[in-house]
Formats: sequence, structure tokens, C-alpha cells
Amino acid sequence: MNRSRRNSLLCPNCRKLISSDEAQCPYCGIARPGAWWKNSAWTRGVSDADQLIRAVIVANIGMYIASLLIEPGLLRLSANPFSFLSPDNRSLLLLGATGTIPIDRLNRWWSLVSANFLHGGLLHIFFNMAAFRQLAPLVIREYGNYRMATIYMVGGTAGFWISYLARVTFTIGASAAVCALMGAILYYGKSRGGLYGQSIYRQVGTWALMIFLFGFLAPGINNWAHGGGLLSGALLGFLLGYHERRPERLFHKFLAAVCILLTVLILAWALISGVYYRFGA
Repeated sequence: MNRSRRNSLLCPNCRKLISSDEAQCPYCGIARPGAWWKNSAWTRGVSDADQLIRAVIVANIGMYIASLLIEPGLLRLSANPFSFLSPDNRSLLLLGATGTIPIDRLNRWWSLVSANFLHGGLLHIFFNMAAFRQLAPLVIREYGNYRMATIYMVGGTAGFWISYLARVTFTIGASAAVCALMGAILYYGKSRGGLYGQSIYRQVGTWALMIFLFGFLAPGINNWAHGGGLLSGALLGFLLGYHERRPERLFHKFLAAVCILLTVLILAWALISGVYYRFGA
């Protein structure tokens, strides 16, 4: 009994309990599920839903803290909850805010990615991460970890690109990426149909409507990025497919790995260049 447990593991693809000696997972068909490189800490970080969600939230919090520390003398400690603990625009620019100013004047095209991890205040990051924490498990359940990662990162970048085309001058926030997750779920609900699909479509559709209504009523909300993220997420949901139509394959894993690697490199560059221009130049 103990020997059997030691020779068992969770398939790195479908998370079903299998023997480590299997040449192929009997549930999802992945080859050599017991291979060490498929069960390393780095691989498990992407295949484990909780770790993936936690990594995205930690990256956002880390960039937010960096934006507060890079210009601590310019922090806004207003009594207004929406501007409390707001980093200065210079800090945000140094760390990768996007828009026509950073892209056209400074040629910072990479800011289309980094802006997804920057926030303008404590409530801003709190609401975005709370929405992400609600939506990400649903997207993972229907699309899988790898497709969720791709939808979040590519959808957020595409949302800011559309915002740039609309000539928005300066913008930040994870809401474009969060809206991409909404778009993917809306596509799933509409495509799947039935009581379950319709229920999801109505629920997430209500959230999306509330976001756009709030965006039109409150100043400073980038509805172009929200709309771009929503449309991009729906398109990515269609192109990548969801579990009931297409299981996650090697292509989905490769695409997610490329997105994650590029994002890590861009955020590292944003931090290094931001610190250099602030303290070293």
C-alpha cells in the first residue's frame, strides 16, 4: 500500500491520480506524465491553478509597491479613498505605463504589457485583484490553466493596444486583462448554451455591463481598454477553444510559456530601467 502511494502522482496535465510509471496518461493521453521536467516546481507553478492565480496577484502587488517606493516623496495620502496611496505619474511612467505619450514620445511599445501590472491607488488594485480572483478559477475550469494565462496576458495587451489606437494618452491597470477573462467566459457561455452556459453568460454579462456603466459615470476610466479586452478575450476564447470542444494540448502550453516568459522579461526590464532612470541617470 505504501509502495503504491510512493509510485503514484497527479498527472501534470489533467491532475488525475496515476502511476508514475505510465508511458501515457490513461485519462488525457499526455506522454510520459512521470517525467521529472513535467513535475518540476516551475512546471507545477503553471499547472497548479492556485499557484498561477497567486503568481499573477503577487506580480501586481509587487509592481504596485515598486511604484510607491520609486518616488516615495510624491505619494498622495489623500482622504479620498480613490486616491489614497496613489503613486505619482512619473513613477508609473518609469515602470511602464502605456498610452500615446509613452509609446509615441518614448517608443515604449513594451508598455502595452507592463501597464497591465500597474495601478493608480490602493482601491484600484484591490478591486482589480478581487475581480481577477473571482473570474480566474471559472476561466481555468472551462479553458484550463495555460489558456487562462494566455487570455489574461494577450487580452490585456490587446486591450491597451486598442486604447492606444483610440489615442488615450496615459493609462494603467489590470482591468483590461480582467475584461479579457470576462470576454472569454461570455463567449463560452454563449457557445455552450444550455442552462449552465446561459446562467454563466447572464451572470458575467451583468458584471461587464456594470463595469461599462461605472466607466461612463466615473472620470478617468479607460473604457477603450475595457472594451478592447472584452472583445480580445472573446476572440481568444474562440481561437483557443475550451475543454468541452478541445483539450489543452502542447500548443496551448507553448503559447502560455512564451507569454509568461515575455511578461517576466518585460516586468524585469521595467523595474531595472525604472530604478536606473530614477536613481542612476
